[in-house]
Amino acid sequence: MSPKVLFRRVAVAEAVTWALLLVGMVLKYVTHTTDLAVRVFGMAHGLVFIAYCLTTLFVAVGHRWRAGPTLLGLAAAVPPFATVWFDRRAEARGLLEGGWRLAPGGEAPASAAERLQAWMLRRPAAALALGVVAVLALTGVALLVGPPVPATS
Repeated sequence: MSPKVLFRRVAVAEAVTWALLLVGMVLKYVTHTTDLAVRVFGMAHGLVFIAYCLTTLFVAVGHRWRAGPTLLGLAAAVPPFATVWFDRRAEARGLLEGGWRLAPGGEAPASAAERLQAWMLRRPAAALALGVVAVLALTGVALLVGPPVPATS
């Protein structure tokens, strides 16, 4: 799968889970019918949010994005639907063009992040497993830390 296709799929999935979470919030806070949708869609959104952030970093390493586009791509995960906006912006600016430069037969990795990416591109099944473990581990940390606590005056 090309970087553009991977990034687009995860960006759209993140936006879809945002929409589902917003529907759940309407059901909970506006219609007062159920909070189950917030719990289910909130967890789904959390998982896809983390997957999007990891995908953004993976593509940024592979395409040598500068700090600005990388940080903007990460920040796009916060407002609803901004991941789709960032995907279109990145495509328009050529940030998603080409294949994986560190794939077998491609460039030699020069940093630890590039060595990890090259290893993952040579072993896609292991990379998928590692990605799933990373998403689950980071989700577990987020659940342990809990939601932000509002400041008291």
